[in-house]
Amino acid sequence: MISSKKKLKNMSFLKNKIIAHRGVHINAAENSLEAFKLALKKEYIIEFDVHLLKDNTIVVFHDDNLKRMTGIDKDLKDCTYDEIKSLKLLNTNSYIPTLDEVLKLIDGKVPIIIELKYDRKVGLLEKEVVKRLDNYKGKFCVKSFSPMVVRWFKKNKPNYIRGLLLSSKKDSFREKFAHTSFVFKMCKPDFISCSYRLYNNKKIKKYISRMPVLAWTIRNDKNYEKYKNIFYNLIIDIYKNKED
Repeated sequence: MISSKKKLKNMSFLKNKIIAHRGVHINAAENSLEAFKLALKKEYIIEFDVHLLKDNTIVVFHDDNLKRMTGIDKDLKDCTYDEIKSLKLLNTNSYIPTLDEVLKLIDGKVPIIIELKYDRKVGLLEKEVVKRLDNYKGKFCVKSFSPMVVRWFKKNKPNYIRGLLLSSKKDSFREKFAHTSFVFKMCKPDFISCSYRLYNNKKIKKYISRMPVLAWTIRNDKNYEKYKNIFYNLIIDIYKNKED
């Protein structure tokens, strides 16, 4: 339950435009500079993922492992940027960008939502991200599936807008634990980002009535129309015929 004493942060920027999931990757690789350039042309909010490499470089990439996007079976946490900078994403000429490159490209033109991955000790990636965001002029928020990551921001950067990601799957202890009231009280997220499949979940309904809830990932027009008026905003992989 949200405390009445909690100072509300202005999160209206999360509602004003469509949220492009890993950029607009219809004719570009996900989480690439090209996908972000396409999203900028549409003035969409951009959502992307970050990892910390072995040499403390922050890269914008979704998976823990390189195989799906590059064909190389190696975990990101075991790589340096010199080892991966020449790799191409899928069948494109795009490479894995650094967070510094992405922030320079977007440069406050549109809001950004940064999902922090958690394959390293909590605090390592977070501290490096903060070094960049403390000097960033645009609107942004951070989120993670890990309650401990969200809690880190609560303790160390309470002014940041922070979100907790919730999956519709509850196959593991971590996934079940993330849905508990204890977790909510521990990290006190400013918003929830959940699977659209949870739209009828009792707890999610309560969150919707009290705070912004962003739903992911919408991949067809039918679901867009069904859920656009239920959630605060939608994170989508479809871009045609949408009102800006």
